[in-house]
Amino acid sequence: MTKFLLALTSAALLGLTGCASTSEPAAQSAPTTISAEAQAALNAARADVKAAKANNTLWTTADNALQAAEVAATKLDSAAVIKQSKLASEQVKLGNVQTGYPVLKVGE
Repeated sequence: MTKFLLALTSAALLGLTGCASTSEPAAQSAPTTISAEAQAALNAARADVKAAKANNTLWTTADNALQAAEVAATKLDSAAVIKQSKLASEQVKLGNVQTGYPVLKVGE
């Protein structure tokens, strides 16, 4: 009889555990894409870096920031995508401005 009561109690506890898990609200679904703002910033950074490569004015910091933005996009981290994309675009702009500086010749 004791074994029967133990088995019955165990079955009841397992049943209650199953009911408790189904009555909880559904968990928030994770995002499946980055935000529209992040996608726009990433597209702009890609275009800026592509243009800088074509002009031979690409700084490594801009290229590294774009790569970080790409990685953040695969992780669906919109905030990081925006931050790194803006950094890449800013670095490209600074590289373009640098081309207007006078050339310094050493030894003259």
